[in-house]
Amino acid sequence: MRGHLTRRDFLAEGGRLALGVASVGVTGLWGEAMGQGLSSTSQADAVSIVRIRNGGIDAAVEEAIDLLGGMETVARGKERILLKPNLVSDQSFATTRPEVVETLARLMKKAGKDVSIGEGSSAAGGFNAGPDGVFRVRKVSVLDPMQKYIFERLGYTDLAKRVGVPLVNLHVGEMVTVKVPGGLAYDEVQLHRSLVDTDLLCSVPMMKTHTLATVTLGMKNLIGLYAGSVYGTVRSAVHNHAADRGSPGIAYEILDIVRANKLGLVVIDASRAMEGNGPTEGTLVDMGLIIAGMNPLATDMVAAAAMGIEPEEVPTFTCAHRIGMSPTSLEKIEIRGARLEEVRRPLRRPQIYTWNGIRSFFGAKEL
Repeated sequence: MRGHLTRRDFLAEGGRLALGVASVGVTGLWGEAMGQGLSSTSQADAVSIVRIRNGGIDAAVEEAIDLLGGMETVARGKERILLKPNLVSDQSFATTRPEVVETLARLMKKAGKDVSIGEGSSAAGGFNAGPDGVFRVRKVSVLDPMQKYIFERLGYTDLAKRVGVPLVNLHVGEMVTVKVPGGLAYDEVQLHRSLVDTDLLCSVPMMKTHTLATVTLGMKNLIGLYAGSVYGTVRSAVHNHAADRGSPGIAYEILDIVRANKLGLVVIDASRAMEGNGPTEGTLVDMGLIIAGMNPLATDMVAAAAMGIEPEEVPTFTCAHRIGMSPTSLEKIEIRGARLEEVRRPLRRPQIYTWNGIRSFFGAKEL
């Protein structure tokens, strides 16, 4: 059975979408930037906002990158780039549009870069979800065909063939132990070898509200890097671990995976956005935007503001500020392109759950 899986199915059946060996010392680009003390006036803190005109998503993505200085600037000195879309499940309405990722891949290849697309999706009907509920799974025999199915169903298999880039299942394969600088929930995490070998990680999320994190944007998208073969889908074990350490709004597990990776570019697919009980049970609205930046926190803060959500409302942002990440306010971000006040569209807020409040209902069953 390969049916559609809704957020309501998760809530009713006891699952949850979200979180859920050599040893090397890898510090992500974001961690390195923190160590170098990037100022709020640096090029890295600029964020571009571009309106999509006449359905031209590809043109808007190109313009957003050009406003950051072009791909040569964004990817200067980076030869291997991994694009990470948000393919939380097999539902196209809750995932990143392939057009956004394809345009980025073409721009990167044109700039002479070695490009790949990677994801570790949470669940799909007929694999770890069905009439009996949603199951946490670590089995390669399930995770391998599930990811192939999701790539194919959402159009990424055809995309990869057209552009000539490989697809990487981040759930399975060689894992490498990576130190988390200033870890909040984890001192170290295990990452797919491709994430360690890449020079630049580009997060390409769909703009959505989220019942645990308030918003899911560039940083939250990296929850998909917690490999299922190690941590299990639907990352409930990761949430449990972080909650035991006091993680507010799943912020600790988000910030740990961000700082363990080389996240240096976020391109947000806001062609449409999900409001209400995202990431899969909300309602789609037309936003008509592409938002991009090299500073993940700055980019997410601007995107949240476009959604009508202030930085202090998002636990990941407030926690990031407490541990010294910048920028600390919207006033310190240079916005290029469209004006924020012109594109802002307040979205309906999600019903917020705390993980401790729902953990007994989710992720207890394992295949």
